[in-house]
Amino acid sequence: MKQIGFIGLGNMGLPMATNLVESNFSVYGIDLNKEAEASFKRAGGFVDVDLPSMTAMCEVIFTSLPSPQVVEDLYLGKEGLIEHSHSRLVFIDTSTVSPDVNVRILQAANAKGVHFLAAPVSGGVIGAINRTLTFMVGGSKEIYERVLPIMKVLGTNIFHVSDQIDSGTNTKIINNLLIGFYTAGVSEALTLAQKNKMNLDTLFQIVNVSYGQSRIYERNYRSFIAPDDYNPGFALKLLLKDLGLALDLAENSELDLPISKALFKLYEEAEKEGWGEQDMSVLYKKMNEQAKSIL
Repeated sequence: MKQIGFIGLGNMGLPMATNLVESNFSVYGIDLNKEAEASFKRAGGFVDVDLPSMTAMCEVIFTSLPSPQVVEDLYLGKEGLIEHSHSRLVFIDTSTVSPDVNVRILQAANAKGVHFLAAPVSGGVIGAINRTLTFMVGGSKEIYERVLPIMKVLGTNIFHVSDQIDSGTNTKIINNLLIGFYTAGVSEALTLAQKNKMNLDTLFQIVNVSYGQSRIYERNYRSFIAPDDYNPGFALKLLLKDLGLALDLAENSELDLPISKALFKLYEEAEKEGWGEQDMSVLYKKMNEQAKSIL
């Protein structure tokens, strides 16, 4: 499996595909953004390839895409991946999508005689760069074990959740629901601290060795809030999308999650106000500016 396809060369996909190149795989990349393709070519990847050529050359194809609709269109469209696939192919989707999209793709893959794993990842851009991603894989364990050596090039925590195709996706949705809570909690707590003229660096040092510590607090504060730089590692609009997926999962599970609904509205408001393209930690800046305007 030395020839690998990679579709989606964005913030996550580009470093993942580049790491495969650096591990001596021949990697063929596709992205709608030609600048992303040019960056990948400079890193040693191959571009200028279409879907039929990619599926013909490769035995494993990764996808890293921004939304459930884009994933579904790519896999299930009339000129999509499944249509052009062959029996040796294994598709690995690392995107965060809805569970029903996983199911529909698996059904189409089974009908075509090809293999599909739903394997969303966590760890952010820094994890993609440093090969420390967490993979949450749903699907055939046999196929998982076949491609595990490739995934180990990209991450350090690789979990086969179960043979159920959407099990990894459900895990990722719950993970990101918690990220939404943590980010909102950090934003409110630091706004309260700022309002009381506390030194945020000192507060971080204390809380980081206390029970209020969290990886999201560390990530958001050190990388974004303290330097006041919200260039996205994980855009707020993407977290909003994932919170919507969590609410859909709750509805399908006949659960009412009132706190999660309120959380979704908070991020939805931030996105409508124009914060969506910035990192999710920008929620602190939004809250802080609102607090100042009340003075």
